[in-house]
Amino acid sequence: MDKKAIPTLLFFVLITIFSCKKSSNVLDRDSAVTDMNFSEKMHDFGSVNQGDKVGTEFEFTNSGNVDLIITDAVGSCGCTVPEFPKNAIKPGENGSIKVLFNSTNRSGIQNKSVTITANTTKGTEILNIKANVIPRIGIAQ
Repeated sequence: MDKKAIPTLLFFVLITIFSCKKSSNVLDRDSAVTDMNFSEKMHDFGSVNQGDKVGTEFEFTNSGNVDLIITDAVGSCGCTVPEFPKNAIKPGENGSIKVLFNSTNRSGIQNKSVTITANTTKGTEILNIKANVIPRIGIAQ
């Protein structure tokens, strides 16, 4: 074998080894998922007066074997504002997501959602709220 070919061959062998190492890291990262079990995923506020601000808490448990990390929670509109824990939730521990609904400028049946992004098996979890907003008398809709 030509002495000039040995460094080239060695280069390709090292690239192959490190490429295999990277793909195993991807598998490790993908296996670091957990599950969130909610006591409820839907809350009905019933009838509320237009302009009321009402809230609820969705309680959950980290039912997996790794820390639960919630990276985001987004309401389906500006009237639905979630608040979520910023710290990791250990396996077996509980947490809650607070959701505030502002009924200003709303009327009738309102169905809103909150999308949670976390290191769960599904990647996202959906929470739902519902309210029947009673319009104020004398205010045009």
